[in-house]
Amino acid sequence: MISVIIPALNEGSTIRKVIQRIKQTTVPLEIIVVDDNSTDQTVSEALKEGARVITSSKKGKGISMHEGMLAAAFDIIVYLDADILTYPKNIVKLLADPIINDEADFVKSFFDRQGGRVTQLVAKPLLSIFFPELEVFSQPLSGMIAARKDFLQQVEFENDYGVDIALLIDAFNKKMRIKEVNIGFVKNDMQNLEALGKMSRQVSRTILQKAAQSSSDNLETLSNIHTISDEMDFAIKESIQKLKKIIVIDINVILDLDFDQAAAAYYGIEHRLMQLINTYKDPESRIKKMALLLKGRSLPELQAIADTIPIAPYTRETISRLKQNGYISILLSDGFDVVANHIKNKLGFDYCFANHLIMEKSKATGALEFPDFFTDPDEPGIHYNKAAILKYLTLNFNIPQKNIVFVGDQPEDIPMLQSSGMGIVTPKAPSSVKLWADKVLPGDSLKPLVGLINGDDKDRSAKNNSIKYLAGIGLIAASAAFAGYYLYLKSRGKAKMAQ
Repeated sequence: MISVIIPALNEGSTIRKVIQRIKQTTVPLEIIVVDDNSTDQTVSEALKEGARVITSSKKGKGISMHEGMLAAAFDIIVYLDADILTYPKNIVKLLADPIINDEADFVKSFFDRQGGRVTQLVAKPLLSIFFPELEVFSQPLSGMIAARKDFLQQVEFENDYGVDIALLIDAFNKKMRIKEVNIGFVKNDMQNLEALGKMSRQVSRTILQKAAQSSSDNLETLSNIHTISDEMDFAIKESIQKLKKIIVIDINVILDLDFDQAAAAYYGIEHRLMQLINTYKDPESRIKKMALLLKGRSLPELQAIADTIPIAPYTRETISRLKQNGYISILLSDGFDVVANHIKNKLGFDYCFANHLIMEKSKATGALEFPDFFTDPDEPGIHYNKAAILKYLTLNFNIPQKNIVFVGDQPEDIPMLQSSGMGIVTPKAPSSVKLWADKVLPGDSLKPLVGLINGDDKDRSAKNNSIKYLAGIGLIAASAAFAGYYLYLKSRGKAKMAQ
């Protein structure tokens, strides 16, 4: 069996055809698409073809390749690009056969193509100086490769254009049997000069660094010629100024089970989770301790756990309709970004806001960072305040709070139900939370959400009337819950209510 891994970033127009091409092979395989936080339909298109999709923890091809390898079920790994439509039908077999037949440990493809300027002008001249044995390879920068998983687990993956040449050099340094196979004609888009310049700098830097590690000569000066700037993790879409409405949906609304509970059950640490919840009442401490419970857990495993949690019916369809109606769709989570971003991509949300679980080599370190959007500038010293997100959205998206719809169902959601233009809860919300809502979804499905929003022509007086009504008929339970939540606001801490 073979694991085919396809790193993809905004390849919605080609990914289905690439997967269809791969499926024509005669060898048994699994197909894993590692989405690099695309902003197009890459994820939904891949899912239509039955591929397994995971979301990378950080932008970059190398990270995606590494995390795909961690998620792979089989020992032979084949990497393919997501934008090439001219693969031969037997592409997987061509790359994997030398390993299956014990002729090679690492397989590199070569092919006929247009261009290849970085190979000819940068890679080959540098290889001829520092690694002359590798100069014989026709396309040392080819990303279509095959290798055994145990080899890939031993090496560091560069996180830029240098990843492919680095793997070739590492295989050579580890005395692996390397074979090059012809995969025919490959056609892909020519890079512009700016992209070619970036690629050249990253490839040359990688070769020089590998040479410095392999040689006793002092190559430090050479290896630090180019400084590579980090890419921004978050960017506002160009069209954002044209949109005037936002809907924020808490992740607990769409998941039938809290991820923390699902993870604790999977790892057999339910008792530790309950102890944590009972001990740490304030959200900031509780989230930090949960991050420690996940220390050492791999990203593919965490996302696989999330995939087992049932999702509210019609969620993807509802998000699509809301976006068609001009809403920016945001998934909000008091959990961790590596999980929430994965859910966001599966369901088609525009953005995701969650806490940053720090990963090293695609495994959780146990450390956590609270992002700025969960920090209220008017509350110095408090690092985490979930309700601060509405203020952040108002300032950064230039959209008034009256144009923000919030959907939640937890006690800590009450401030957002209060301050949003429209607050909506699900039927499973406690009465103390429903007290502050403008609307209650009529069922467990999100399907009525669009009609519920579009049918609201009233102002905030509806919310005030509901409060007066509940108070007037003397709901003791609601009054007690309100008093309890008042104490929560005073103390700044309250654990999630068990449902």
